[in-house]
Amino acid sequence: MMETKQRSNSVAICIKNLSCYFGALKAVDDISMEIPSGTIFGLLGPNGAGKTTTIRLLLGLLKPTSGSAEILGFNPWTNGQEVRSRIGVLLENTGLYENLTAEENLDFYGRVNRMPSVRRQERIEELLTLTELWGRRKEFPATWSKGMRQKLALARAMIHLPQVLLLDEPTVGLDVNAAVAIRDYLHQIVKKDGVTVFLTTHNMTEAEKYCNNITVIKNGRMVAHGTPESIRSQTSINRWEVRGGCIDHAILEMVRKQANVLSVNQDNDLLIVDLRPDSNISVLVKLLVDEGVQVWGVRPMRDNFEEVFLELTEEKNNDK
Repeated sequence: MMETKQRSNSVAICIKNLSCYFGALKAVDDISMEIPSGTIFGLLGPNGAGKTTTIRLLLGLLKPTSGSAEILGFNPWTNGQEVRSRIGVLLENTGLYENLTAEENLDFYGRVNRMPSVRRQERIEELLTLTELWGRRKEFPATWSKGMRQKLALARAMIHLPQVLLLDEPTVGLDVNAAVAIRDYLHQIVKKDGVTVFLTTHNMTEAEKYCNNITVIKNGRMVAHGTPESIRSQTSINRWEVRGGCIDHAILEMVRKQANVLSVNQDNDLLIVDLRPDSNISVLVKLLVDEGVQVWGVRPMRDNFEEVFLELTEEKNNDK
């Protein structure tokens, strides 16, 4: 096991007040976070928000304007080799050589990382079996589907048993089956090997289901950070479903006029009510009962994570 100079055994990546400016453009603007070891972390944001720039900073490929970062206790700008020997990376380019077979690609990267021959061969078989590519190890990946190439690229990034994986949109453009296979693979190595995964994605369902913690950025700045559930609570959405009898037009208009009601829609015996963030649904329920409505049930409505993301980044009317 490689030496790790971590500040804490529980922290894999530490970022403090990190900024990167290109002239007047603030690509990354005063970002701070700590990412626990053995977790999946998601960095979300619209196009141009600063996600890829953040990864390139962590790799030491860009120098920050200000701030600091550590991966496993090492500074990526002054100890770049120490960082790169301990991490696996998957960017837009898969890093695969088309004139090498799948097996030869992994063998090459194992040699680059100075793995002993026996351990290298063991690792190649382990990874190709795990990614369901062992039976096609003698084939050239140039003829493969994008999903298969992506799985091989992940195996390439994992060949030297890295402690941290930095993945820029690992499932973009893949079909459903390939994307699910890759997500399950990542979940497996986190659970089995304690790997820390730092990924960017535009797939909100993927982020909510697989990420332990998420940071949302917009125009280079953090707008939310925490678990998916805690990020839900940071939005102003306060939507309720009220089901009952005797809901007529007069009741609907009465609800619509309440100061704490932002909007209300009716579907037969169902009301969908959006309240102000600090409002309590019990006040409205009491009013309905007092007006003769037979309230059968009340429950909060969970907006999908895409709606939460859109609210945080204010992209509902701007798809840039």
